[in-house]
Amino acid sequence: MTAFPLTWLYAPGDRPHVVAKALASGADIVVVDLEDAVAPDRKAYARAATAELLAELPPVPVHVRVNALDSPWAGQDLAAVAPAPGLCALRLPKITSPAEVVRIAQHAVPAGLPLYALLETALGVEQAYAVATAHPSLRGIALGEADLRADLGVRHDAGLDWSRSRVIVAARAAGLPPPAQSVHPDIHDLEGLAASCAHGRALGFLGRTAIHPRQLPVIERAFLPTEEEIEQAETIVKAAAADPGAQALPDGRFIDTAVVTAAQRTLSLARRR
Repeated sequence: MTAFPLTWLYAPGDRPHVVAKALASGADIVVVDLEDAVAPDRKAYARAATAELLAELPPVPVHVRVNALDSPWAGQDLAAVAPAPGLCALRLPKITSPAEVVRIAQHAVPAGLPLYALLETALGVEQAYAVATAHPSLRGIALGEADLRADLGVRHDAGLDWSRSRVIVAARAAGLPPPAQSVHPDIHDLEGLAASCAHGRALGFLGRTAIHPRQLPVIERAFLPTEEEIEQAETIVKAAAADPGAQALPDGRFIDTAVVTAAQRTLSLARRR
């Protein structure tokens, strides 16, 4: 898996043919969903089909989003898929406290299995840093914006920006990777997806979850550095190599250690181009 995954494609666990297409889509990570995408009467089938899929190593990393921990299905989900050799990580929905993460990490899954917490309520967002630092097995946090939007009664997209920034800051403070942006629900609105990705990137997200393969190229383009950004980063890194101290470039830009670190990350991302 790339050090900087940019595309995370959801696929419903009760539709193995869709999961197979997702695995061949070019997504960096495939997220098999046992939760919102699966009706209650299909939960058992989705769980069994996913466990069968993960009995062997899939061609790309696979995460599984289990059902909410207080649901009737979560325990069965964890028992079926957590020990599977092909599982790369678990995504835990509707997390509201660090205790939930600790309980799963210590008692319900193999030691060290990577966990990702989804914050989908006001309480979850308020607990973002506590959740992000709950256990060493937690490798990332992210928003579930559809549920959060409903919980907050938000009518316009800008109403979520404070929550987005809160989660981005919490991840950084906890030493976790930048969160991936939540899904864009209209699979036909690629122009809107691109604009939304640009806004998310400006806030500090890195990559995005998707619900259809046609969204993947748009997401990747949006989060990869432009030619101008690459050129600027190269200039900064070369200048820092020649003179490690803080300095002003000929065009007037001031650079220091933080600026150099950001430029190095830009060049790392550029290698995906």
